[in-house]
Amino acid sequence: MNALSLRLGNARGLAGRCTMDALENLLCRSSAPRLGPPGPAPGQLDKLCRAALRAADHAMLRPWRFLIVRGAARERLGQLFVDAALASGQAPDEREQERLRTKALRAPTIIIVISSPREHPKVPQFEQQLSAGAAAQNLLNAAHAQGLGAMWRTGAMACHPKVLAGLGLAANERIIGFVYLGSIIGAARPARIEDPARFFHEWQP
Repeated sequence: MNALSLRLGNARGLAGRCTMDALENLLCRSSAPRLGPPGPAPGQLDKLCRAALRAADHAMLRPWRFLIVRGAARERLGQLFVDAALASGQAPDEREQERLRTKALRAPTIIIVISSPREHPKVPQFEQQLSAGAAAQNLLNAAHAQGLGAMWRTGAMACHPKVLAGLGLAANERIIGFVYLGSIIGAARPARIEDPARFFHEWQP
C-alpha cells in the first residue's frame, strides 16, 4: 500500500467515525435547564463559535452575529432586564427585580444569537432568520458534543426595545435566542424519544 492509499484509508476511517459520533450526538442531545460553573473553556468556546458559523446559509450572506456574555457582564445584562421592565411601566417589586437579574446568572456563559439580515433579491428576511436559528441549534449540538450543558431561551426580554437598544441591535436585527452554556447540575435529562412515523409521511400525489 503506497502512502497516498494509506492517507486515503485513514481519512475514510476518520470520516466514518466522525459520522457515527455526529449521529449519536444528534440522537441523544437534550436541553439542560440547570447549569453551573465551569463554563466553556477557551478551546470549547472556539469550537462552539466555529460550529455556529457552519449553519445553513443561502447565498453565503452570514446573516447573523453573536454576543458572548460572561463574568460581570451577566450582572449588567440582568440589570438591563430590570431596566426594561421598569421602562414598560410594570413597576416590579424587589422580588421581581431580583428574579429578572438572576435570569442572566443561570449559566456561566450566554451567547446571544442575533439575526442580522442583508438585502438580497433571492433570499427573503425570514429565510435569513431561519439561518440564525440554525446557528443557534449548532451551538446546542456542539455543546452536547463537548460534554457541556446548553439551553436555548427567549422570552419577553428577547424582543423588548430597551434590551435590543442596550445590546446595540440595529433596527433590522432581532434576538433569536439566549443560549445558556455551562456544566450540567444534577443528572442529565434523558433525550425524549419520538416516533418518526408521527411526523414524517410519504407524499403521494
